[in-house]
Amino acid sequence: MSNEKILIIEDEKILADVLEAKLKKEGYQVEVAYDGELGYEKIINWTPNLILLDIVMPKMNGYEVLEKMNREGKKIPVIIISNSGQPVEIEKTTKLGAVDHLIKTQFDTGEVIVKIRNYLSGTKPDSAVKYIAKEETQKTGEGKYKIMLVEDDNFLRSICSQKLRKEGFDVIEAMDGVQALKEMEKINPDVILLDLVMPSMDGFEVLTKIRNHQDKKIAVTPVIILSNLGQDEEIKKALSLGANMFLVKANFTTGEIVKKVRKLLGMD
Repeated sequence: MSNEKILIIEDEKILADVLEAKLKKEGYQVEVAYDGELGYEKIINWTPNLILLDIVMPKMNGYEVLEKMNREGKKIPVIIISNSGQPVEIEKTTKLGAVDHLIKTQFDTGEVIVKIRNYLSGTKPDSAVKYIAKEETQKTGEGKYKIMLVEDDNFLRSICSQKLRKEGFDVIEAMDGVQALKEMEKINPDVILLDLVMPSMDGFEVLTKIRNHQDKKIAVTPVIILSNLGQDEEIKKALSLGANMFLVKANFTTGEIVKKVRKLLGMD
């Protein structure tokens, strides 16, 4: 493992030092850069096997580092470490080529090590539909509520589901509408978070099938649209098809999304 090189580009020195110490203990070669400009120089001159990259930094931010890597054809796995966790940030970094996303307040160094090992070994995150058993969340007293999250973007789905689980909900993940319709017949979710732009079947079609479902419990399930679309036309169409709420991803943090779910369930 000593031949594998990890570059940390992070301006918070305490966090960078903690990550550096942990990674070196695991046997990796590690270099640290405290701004994006110096970080990019190390990408060129040191050629790391994987990069841990902050977004908000002096001289060159994380977006600019990713954009420059794309322009110059630097195909190195990048894991974002960020304070934000907003869906809009995750989507942007994903499009720029980041392979994963960690929120600084929600991960531990052990999780970072696991992700690094997975990506260096070529293991990809599981994108299949997942069901988290009720017993795992029962300790919070709110595990009885089942949330179906229908989202084809791995990062967005992962970050939203993590936040919901931390709040004590059972979360059923689906990466497209076809999977979602199959799963909801098995578990009857209490709320559905539904993306609009997805492969196989878009969110409008999924919403129509939900509202016309032969199982009346499924037909009346509250649906929150969570989408990058936000024109009046799309919003009106979704609401006319029976959506209870329409949230534009760029305007809401994961914490705010959870609050909307709680409100819809009458918890707040």
